[in-house]
Amino acid sequence: MFGIANDELKPESVWNYEVSLKQNFLDRKLNFGINLYYIKGKNSIITAPVGDRWMWTNTGEIENYGIELEGRYNILSNLLVNGNYSYIHMKHDIEGTPHHKFYAGLDYNLERWMFSTGLQYIKGLVKLDDDENVLRESYVLWNLRVSYRAADWLNIFARGENLLAQKYEINYGFPMPRATVFGGVSFRF
Repeated sequence: MFGIANDELKPESVWNYEVSLKQNFLDRKLNFGINLYYIKGKNSIITAPVGDRWMWTNTGEIENYGIELEGRYNILSNLLVNGNYSYIHMKHDIEGTPHHKFYAGLDYNLERWMFSTGLQYIKGLVKLDDDENVLRESYVLWNLRVSYRAADWLNIFARGENLLAQKYEINYGFPMPRATVFGGVSFRF
């Protein structure tokens, strides 16, 4: 969406500018993308803690700009590495939004087996405490998934999340689970 930005934004207005480029190389084995954006707005509505409960509330003003980079490379027909990075500059802090986010992953397929793992680094995640003070949080998450295709219609899987057992919160007062492991089956008909 393109528009003309000015300092006299009307209530409930948002201006968003975005430029993206995606490119394939080496017979589509290597993919790269870049996205630049700018957003300015007033009076967006979000859920946020107000006193001792969550309510719909007005965000006031928003003005962010940033860059997102992404890439993936098929090293072999059954081995893929991928990653992405985001930088967000916020004139007005937004809860649950990090300043930096980085992900690096690896996917490997061996006949009926599929292995996938990835590390995610979050830096400068904005949190607001009960007194509306801005807190920042940084952490690293490691996730792992293994699946076996027992039949064309049946997959058996196990997944581990936050395997480094990081203590973190995305929203103040709501801690995320430490290391979690679960499994199951999925059917395709």
